[in-house]
Amino acid sequence: MSGPAVTAGDRDIDCELSSLDHVDWGRHSEALLERGFAAIGPLLDPTTCQSVSRWFDEDAWYRSHIDMARHGFGRGEYKYFADPLPRLVTALRQTLYGRLEPVANTWLEMLGRNDWFPKDHKAFVDRCHEAGQCHPTPLLLRYGVGDYNCLHQDLYGDHVFPLQVAIMLSEPGTDFSGGEFILTEQRPRMQSRVEVIPLGLGEAVVFAVNERPVIGKRGVYRVRMRHGVSRVLSGQRHVLGIIFHDAA
Repeated sequence: MSGPAVTAGDRDIDCELSSLDHVDWGRHSEALLERGFAAIGPLLDPTTCQSVSRWFDEDAWYRSHIDMARHGFGRGEYKYFADPLPRLVTALRQTLYGRLEPVANTWLEMLGRNDWFPKDHKAFVDRCHEAGQCHPTPLLLRYGVGDYNCLHQDLYGDHVFPLQVAIMLSEPGTDFSGGEFILTEQRPRMQSRVEVIPLGLGEAVVFAVNERPVIGKRGVYRVRMRHGVSRVLSGQRHVLGIIFHDAA
């Protein structure tokens, strides 16, 4: 994605996230329970998307750079932000956590778990840090022609928030083609089910990190989710990933 050079002030771009006020969280909570994911519409405007995409080349802002091919994860690259996180990333992480915490705790109750997630994201991060999970996990991903991401889960330690968010920073059909976001659901004693979730510029999807509860004829059972990205056919694709637990 072309554009002017990154300046020092770009790291502190802010966003009121007023778009979150218009999200029907009740409806999306039902979708998360029914399908394990919910496309929640646009969160970032095109100008912000372009600015965040340009962050990728600012190496000093990151704690780790992953070449997917080198590790057998697929093809492409991603970078984990270092502390302190950019202001926009912090705002997204805290605000989205507040909207998703009730869903996460409902899932825990359905699965018969006795633990719970605090209402405040900082309190949850403090819990991660006490357990040795001290490294921030929000990340920026970049895919070029022929790149893809194998099916995987973003776990990073014993403390795992069961939902995460991906925000599309590029315009499908203009900036790139291919590169569809894919979810698979591994159901007990059944073949896996696949979902392809189309995302437009600035749009976000919330999806299960690992296990989620499903209501069946004999009560609640667990299904395991994995996610990935199909091969990019042309152009360049940028995505901002918001993961709520930190890494060991």
